[in-house]
Amino acid sequence: MNRKEKILQLIEEGYSTAKELARYFNVSLMTIYRDLRELEEEGRIIRRHGNIELKQEEDIKENVCAVCGKDVDLRLAFIYILKGGKKVHTCCAHCGLIAYRTLNPEKVEMAITRDFITCNPINAFMATFLVGSSANPCCTPSAFVFANKEDAEKFAKGFGGHISDFSEAVSKMEELMKLGQRVDISL
Repeated sequence: MNRKEKILQLIEEGYSTAKELARYFNVSLMTIYRDLRELEEEGRIIRRHGNIELKQEEDIKENVCAVCGKDVDLRLAFIYILKGGKKVHTCCAHCGLIAYRTLNPEKVEMAITRDFITCNPINAFMATFLVGSSANPCCTPSAFVFANKEDAEKFAKGFGGHISDFSEAVSKMEELMKLGQRVDISL
């Protein structure tokens, strides 16, 4: 039995923290954290507030965003399909770009979203993104996905933002999230 399988067995027996697991295996916390990250990416565990739990089938919800917890609107949804058939659903391109940083890219087989204009399904890796515009259909900073660059450019003329391909959009979103973005709240 490899260490990851043994970790799953120990969690089922009541081990609930990385420290407990590191002591059991007599390895560093960093080693355990690597294993836990892989198990989380595989959809086998959930880490909440320092505790580790086995992921139950009812925990896998296609109608709830894996990043922010909002309900998933299929018009804006962003879905990663991982090797083995597991799916990671997010409510919008904003959360889809953030989720990519937490996934192991080698385990991602495809990413599907919808063109913002036509709502037709498209390959997210081949799409054009508009990040950080003043229009916010879901999460902020905003991210829109277009099947072609011309539509993104037309939309950007009215609402601003940075036009990019997938990998640049991931980096741009990370940059904007680190900088923070002003949020208007009306009471």
